Amino acid sequence: MSKNILEIKDLCSGYGSSQVLNRLSMDVPEKGTVAIFGRNGVGKTTLLKSIVGDNIRQTDGIIKFKGEDINSQKHERRIRKGIGYVPQELSIFSSLTIKENLILGTPSKKLNANIDFALEIFPKLKERLSQAAGTLSGGERKMLTIGRAVLGQPRLLLLDEPTEGVWIGVIEEIGDRLYELAKDMAIVLVEQNIELGLRIAQQAFVVLRGEIVLKDTAENIKKDERLKQLLAP
Repeated sequence: MSKNILEIKDLCSGYGSSQVLNRLSMDVPEKGTVAIFGRNGVGKTTLLKSIVGDNIRQTDGIIKFKGEDINSQKHERRIRKGIGYVPQELSIFSSLTIKENLILGTPSKKLNANIDFALEIFPKLKERLSQAAGTLSGGERKMLTIGRAVLGQPRLLLLDEPTEGVWIGVIEEIGDRLYELAKDMAIVLVEQNIELGLRIAQQAFVVLRGEIVLKDTAENIKKDERLKQLLAP
């Protein structure tokens, strides 16, 4: 039976005096993909930020990573412990080349090996290492940000809308690469493309008003009539 790499119990968090998540609980197996769905503003991004400790105010609950309580740990330490994070906002250095962007994101001890690992996932980047990152298409920039996040070969990868604004052909490519990555790590995927999310995930959760209101295997969620109602604008 697969162990859980991430355990969240009764999580309450938000920004300033505003609480977004309300007693949210969930577990993530050590391998495979968990998809998070929900309307805009229900707390999906807040959940990812809470896990990685990114400018969030947690007021209650416990977050355990690899069995260790990480509530009091800063963002940088959580990253070093093996959590990779790709936020919704693209974070690349436009004036630097693809290779320079990758170098900045990898531990110096394993520079070449880690860059090779990222390029194996996204071979398109390998063909254009000397190209300025600012000249890439939206989909290619997404590939670069994901590539940077996996340079340290994290145990848990958090992805916030990785296919937003991306051409459909590139969406399929990103989905295929994430499916392969999840064979060796855990992925928590926040995604508006429901079809893609359910195709590559093994489990799925639906968030509403800061709480998980529907959870099941991806296969069962796909057939659940409540899904459309919960995601309707």
